Amino acid sequence: MTSAPTTAPATPALGEGEKERLDAAVADLQTGTSVWTALTVAQRATLLRQVRTSVAATAEDWATIAAASKGLDARHPLRGEEWLSGPYSVLGALDASIATLTRIANGANPLDGIRVDRAPGGRARVHAFPLTGIDRFLLSGFTGEVWLEPGTTPNTARATAGLAQRTPTVSGGVGLVLGAGNVTSIPVLDVLYELLAHNRTALLKVNPTQDALVPVYKRALAPLIEPGLLRIVRGGPAAGAYLTQHPGIAHVHITGSAATFDTIVWGPSTGEGAAATKRRRRENRPLLKKPITAELGGVSPIIVVPGKWTAADLAYQAEHIATMRLQNSGHNCIAGQVVILSADWDQADDFRAELRRAYATAPERPIWYPGAPSRMQSAADDYPDALVLGDRLLVEIDADDDPSALENTEYFAPVLGVVSLPGTGQEFLDAAVAHANEKLQGTLGANLLIDPATEKALGSGFERALTALHYGSIAINGWTAFGFITPTLTWGAFPGGTIDDVGSGIGVVHNALLLDRVERSVLRGPFRPFPRSLPVANGGGRMTILPKPPWFASSRTGAAVSEGLTRHRADGGALGLVKTLLRALRA
Repeated sequence: MTSAPTTAPATPALGEGEKERLDAAVADLQTGTSVWTALTVAQRATLLRQVRTSVAATAEDWATIAAASKGLDARHPLRGEEWLSGPYSVLGALDASIATLTRIANGANPLDGIRVDRAPGGRARVHAFPLTGIDRFLLSGFTGEVWLEPGTTPNTARATAGLAQRTPTVSGGVGLVLGAGNVTSIPVLDVLYELLAHNRTALLKVNPTQDALVPVYKRALAPLIEPGLLRIVRGGPAAGAYLTQHPGIAHVHITGSAATFDTIVWGPSTGEGAAATKRRRRENRPLLKKPITAELGGVSPIIVVPGKWTAADLAYQAEHIATMRLQNSGHNCIAGQVVILSADWDQADDFRAELRRAYATAPERPIWYPGAPSRMQSAADDYPDALVLGDRLLVEIDADDDPSALENTEYFAPVLGVVSLPGTGQEFLDAAVAHANEKLQGTLGANLLIDPATEKALGSGFERALTALHYGSIAINGWTAFGFITPTLTWGAFPGGTIDDVGSGIGVVHNALLLDRVERSVLRGPFRPFPRSLPVANGGGRMTILPKPPWFASSRTGAAVSEGLTRHRADGGALGLVKTLLRALRA
């Protein structure tokens, strides 16, 4: 998930007092590298347990402040988003990381007890979710796999799992984390990955949109701050520019936009200094002289494979797609943006009608991210016939329309598009995969909806098409945001990004199993909710106990269920979990 794509303005000068403050933070972290490398893996696991305790203690304040900063009051039906995408995600990541460190500390392999087999194309595949009984129960019907790069064997996967925790006394120096501005768990998850995957202490520069949460972050992460393993600073572009060039910083990680990435690596693309930037690019002399990783978003497809759907299927999956676009007001790099339909599907018109209904009737919420209104206006200008549904746009591409803007602009706002391709069955699926790969900007995440009977009929052709879909996160009958909050899956662009052509980014994060040579994560979910997921009615599909996932915008009890799941993740308790499950059944 990412901050909005914008052209970076000219960076103002940084005052001497600010420079001294940032220099002191870097110096503290350089000292902290000795503290971190002196800790055994077992001691690191103990430290993370302390972090878990402090995160749990701040969870309510975290979710409340995050919701308020986005214009969601205590009664808003979507406030549960901030529980799931904030403290719930971080607590899950801590639990999974503690489990990995504990295995290593006990002389075991991070993949012990976890199935590793072969994926299509000579890849190793790690069955990374679910790994606990409670996840198997609460999130029944969902599974997740991490596919490693072609040529990686299961033995190699096991031999390389652990990353920097295999050599805990070797420091990676100080890493700079330029935090995202849209989702509150991202900065914290990125800090954890710096420590665990790379043995780097971390300087977190919080995006100005998250300034209200800085006191919460400092309380939640106090066990890392006190020994000098983390420093948290505020600041705008000037602070970021100073830190990226700081000699005490060994590595930069950014969650943001490609424009910001290019400014960091090459310099400003507009205004004063643009000519020098062009010259540096031409001569391949980047301004940044240290390694950088990044997560930069993109335009995410939602491929709808035609089949024989019931009226309930049409309505449910339309609500699913509306959620993919409208969660967090569309201010997500992983928000589904382009629905790819079959023009020859005999239910296409019915599905379009359900999609219009679901998109129009989802709860209203503020458009809060800076620049979003102007990007929506740009979409309206490009597509004057778009449906204006309250505070959101639905762009249905006709034969006379040019889809280029829709397919190459990450609107980072509630703008959803629909394009049609000919064919049915395998012909359509192959064409849709090629269209997503070749026409849509970026490779971060792709979503694919297919009923059980159609998937079974396609057989090996379905897996072949899945393998050809070149995205870092793929969700089948799910939304890739589920993969984002699943810590044992990985998050990042499909491999291939470079500083010259960064696309959706370089490298991965999350990855609590600390896997090497990652290519993608694949999430698989149930096509139908409970009770239609029962075998007698489901045509061989996956069974789930969820009548509607709590992250659906249309869930009547989503806010209470999301809060309840987070509280259970924080402190357990059977009574609270039972109450949460009863609420979930009324979704």
